[in-house]
Amino acid sequence: MSAKPQTRYISNEEHYMEVLRRMERVKRELWIGTADLKDVYMQNGTPLLGLLAKLLKRGVNVRLIHAKEPGENFREDFDRYPILIKSLERMLCPRVHFKLIIYDLTTAYIGSANFTGAGLGAKGAKRRNFEAGVLTSDPALVQAAVEQFDTLWMGAPCRNCARKAYCADGAD
Repeated sequence: MSAKPQTRYISNEEHYMEVLRRMERVKRELWIGTADLKDVYMQNGTPLLGLLAKLLKRGVNVRLIHAKEPGENFREDFDRYPILIKSLERMLCPRVHFKLIIYDLTTAYIGSANFTGAGLGAKGAKRRNFEAGVLTSDPALVQAAVEQFDTLWMGAPCRNCARKAYCADGAD
């Protein structure tokens, strides 16, 4: 008998507590989609890029879709982890505005928080954004999130996109 799927609203404070910490427990797949991407730090001071590097070393497939190139601080931290350059699957799409985190294709965070300190990171309570989200293991919701992410990842909307000139690969 399988466990009943759970869906629950994630409050502003829980974004950090539940969404980021759950990444540490991923076994096979971690897919992240965000419009904005900055240098995020965990509450214990660890750069989130360090966690992604650790996951990649464990053999976890990590995919990242984001809308624009991140800033200098992010790039400096990124360069400290050579495995990210070699193994992180990354895609730039200027039309991405969704915020999705998919854990082992069985659980999904669907919400408003960008992958930034103010959205998901360990900024002080008086400096965080007001975010909302849903963390779910409901198969229908997870499947919808997986399909949205994977459809973009596979390039299905790219052929007819009017913003191809702004993508990393540029126009055909």
